[in-house]
Amino acid sequence: MKVSLIQMNSVADKARNVADAHRLARKAVEIDGAELVVFPEHFDWAGGSVAEKVAAGEDVRGGPAYDMCQRLARDCQIHVHSGSFYETAAGLGRVYNTTVIFNPEGEEIGRYRKIHLFDIHTPDGLRYGESDSVLAGSETCVIDIHGFRMGLAICYDIRFPELFQKLMRDGADVIVLPAAFTLQTGKDHWEVLCRARAIETQCYFLAAAQIGALEHNGETRYTYGHSLFCDPWGHVIARASDQVGIVSARLDRGLIAKTRKQIPLAQHKVL
Repeated sequence: MKVSLIQMNSVADKARNVADAHRLARKAVEIDGAELVVFPEHFDWAGGSVAEKVAAGEDVRGGPAYDMCQRLARDCQIHVHSGSFYETAAGLGRVYNTTVIFNPEGEEIGRYRKIHLFDIHTPDGLRYGESDSVLAGSETCVIDIHGFRMGLAICYDIRFPELFQKLMRDGADVIVLPAAFTLQTGKDHWEVLCRARAIETQCYFLAAAQIGALEHNGETRYTYGHSLFCDPWGHVIARASDQVGIVSARLDRGLIAKTRKQIPLAQHKVL
């Protein structure tokens, strides 16, 4: 299966972000022959205030981000992974950080709401309070695409290996993680964590990221980028350059089987 990860610099402008995502995805299909396109976390809206994030939320089905991904899948006859967008939590005054997957008929075949929320203080003193606007999900999700079992996660989830062990127990052999890693955490932790999750699950690990500056409550913040593919052995087999764009790679089912035969982790588990 040929997969393209879309690396974006989303801002607090939904129309612009959705248009940019559509343009880049069409390019991935036309030039690289993508059968699956993956957007980054918050592809449709990034930055702004808590109130603006909540206002950017879409209904469970319908809305600019959802509709664009659905049409893209149907028009190009591909699978589309929406990265994530804000889904309105009706009556609760907050939103979910939600991934939706579409098949080539434009049908929704999977939905995952981010479980682990990014509430931290970085070493430079900046506070990130995702739960100010976002509610945590509670259910994991694994879906089937072109003979692969694909487990879903989002950004900060990457720091919780027990989630990925659950996805592996549910049959995942590919894990997709859209992200908007901060520049400060990304430069030290991003690749290490991506490779670790690939090695310990013996899955392909696909990580589509945001890159560049965005405005958050009047201050400029930076995301790290470096969208990448790891194979089941933990090698980085493709990586985006430091700019908005596309990175593509082909997944090989045989390599998954070979890796799991060489080191049969599933047979050796005792817990």
